[in-house]
Amino acid sequence: MPKSEFIRLHPRAIIGIEYFNQKRYFEAHEELEAAWKAEKGQIRELYRGILQIGVAYYHIQNQNYKGGKVMLERANKWLALFPDKILGINLQKLLIDSDMVYQTLLLLGPENIGDFNPILFQPVIFINPEKEN
Repeated sequence: MPKSEFIRLHPRAIIGIEYFNQKRYFEAHEELEAAWKAEKGQIRELYRGILQIGVAYYHIQNQNYKGGKVMLERANKWLALFPDKILGINLQKLLIDSDMVYQTLLLLGPENIGDFNPILFQPVIFINPEKEN
């Protein structure tokens, strides 16, 4: 993968992460998908992974067990390609948080998805280097 200091997050990816952190997962999906489509490099898979976690959370909110489970499994595959921290994103924490959601989902099973506690949906820890100056 190319050195991350030469890559910047697509502006729509930043908006998507902001929506994700507001628990507006549908809107996050739209923005991250636009960034994914616009990107040609490997970093697009970072967008896809975050997007899929948001879609999983959306499915879980709507008591769609299978949709949530499948999306979390797919997201993990894409995000495993990247280091723990990349472009201001604490990817390690996102993966730990989403794994907690996944493990809880498995414990509940489809019959008890209505008991899922959405407090487990944690934000993406992201420091936008362009806003630090």
